[in-house]
Amino acid sequence: MTNFIPIFPLGIVVYPHEEVNLHIFEPRYKQLINECHETGHFFGIPTVIENKLQDYGTLVSITEITTVHENGEMDIKTVGDKVFRILEVITQVPDKLYSGAIVNYPNNPEQGSPEVMRKVMSSLRELYKLLKVSKDFKKQDEELQSYDVAHHVGFTIEEEYELLHLLHERQRQEYLKRHLIKVLPLIAEMENLKEKIKLNGHFKNLSSFNFDF
Repeated sequence: MTNFIPIFPLGIVVYPHEEVNLHIFEPRYKQLINECHETGHFFGIPTVIENKLQDYGTLVSITEITTVHENGEMDIKTVGDKVFRILEVITQVPDKLYSGAIVNYPNNPEQGSPEVMRKVMSSLRELYKLLKVSKDFKKQDEELQSYDVAHHVGFTIEEEYELLHLLHERQRQEYLKRHLIKVLPLIAEMENLKEKIKLNGHFKNLSSFNFDF
């Protein structure tokens, strides 16, 4: 299925089911948000990387306009719906300040492997332990999906975007697993290096060696 959607390009990656808070201040996007809120229509957030509009993004809906400021700026809450791919950008939309796009919605099976997800979460908690951080995902490990944790594994925006256009949950789980397998030894070595630096200059109780000359 293809259709036209208004677009709000941003330098972020939004995933399906993700809740995103936005501050709206540009006139074109104030118009977009007001129209979508009044009609109940969705709009798209395609990712921008290094000032270049990417092909993939996520359709979102407005769940709440929390604040309307005196100058018309708004604070809104949105939630991601599904991944889209841009087929054509429509820069000039009649009677509109904002741009739009003709998009389609690739098939995106969200059934993955609970076992692989448990391994991902085990590695992620090991990473958090090394970094001395904590995160409550508010779900059992087997209930989590890749989209739930993708912003919390230390991805660059390019890596977050690469995961966005992996259109099968099992592929995304494997992508997360490979990333954690790669970064865990690096972080562990950094922690070892930090400990060595802390010890430098301190008196050390070292065992001697016995050599026969």
